[in-house]
Amino acid sequence: MHPSYPDLDSLLTQIGEVGRRLSEINASEGAAGNISVCVRGPLEFRRRFPDREIVPLSMGVPGLAGATFLVTGSGRRLRELLDDPEGNLACLVIEPGGQTGRLYTSPRRRFGRLTSEFNSHLAIHSDLLMSSGTAFHTVVHAQPPHLTYLSHMTPYQNEGYLNRRLFRWQPETILQMPEGLGVVSFLVPGSEALVAATREAMRRHQLAVWIRHGVIARADESVTHAADLVEYAEAAARYEYLNLAAGEPAHGLSPDDIRAICRSVNVEQSIF
Repeated sequence: MHPSYPDLDSLLTQIGEVGRRLSEINASEGAAGNISVCVRGPLEFRRRFPDREIVPLSMGVPGLAGATFLVTGSGRRLRELLDDPEGNLACLVIEPGGQTGRLYTSPRRRFGRLTSEFNSHLAIHSDLLMSSGTAFHTVVHAQPPHLTYLSHMTPYQNEGYLNRRLFRWQPETILQMPEGLGVVSFLVPGSEALVAATREAMRRHQLAVWIRHGVIARADESVTHAADLVEYAEAAARYEYLNLAAGEPAHGLSPDDIRAICRSVNVEQSIF
């Protein structure tokens, strides 16, 4: 096992637990949501994913040649990943030149192709892996209900407004994401325009809101941490929703409170 990332069995368990948790918080209704993990190093998967085919990639990623991705299949339910990872996931190895990949699947495969959002995942992975040199990176897309609902409201489509309103409800939000949440205007899911806008937003943020669509998060610690970011953002949105529903009687933490919290633990932020 490479020292900087888990072995295959551990990764499959983590992905499954993340899928189940996202379902528990109602952020993955039906077949909504998708997950990918990229490993730049040895990963023994062929015993569990023996079937092989060559597939084209949505973009050229020559710098990721040899990298292995674990990716959810299109139309699969995240809540079922833990019970049957082979039926719901695939391994994709980037070929030399970065234009195609070798797709490895199980005989129990229950999908026709990888998730339609993998083009956005691939762009994020490529950007962060090439700029950081890390050997491990994860991306999660989910549709947490309160945050997605707020993104339908025009004021919350402004990045500054969204962050100031959401980050006032608990200290954890600013400490976990001091750069704030990114905002990506509504673009057709799976489109090249969404890929380009998402890639730009994720260069500056760990999590971005896809307006009227959901969120996308990244982490190089673990796929669990990427899902934690979704949960932190959704908790903040739930407080905001509750306050709106109650007629806005509460004001939350003041800017001075938040600045004091950040100073106490040496966290730099530019929202307040």
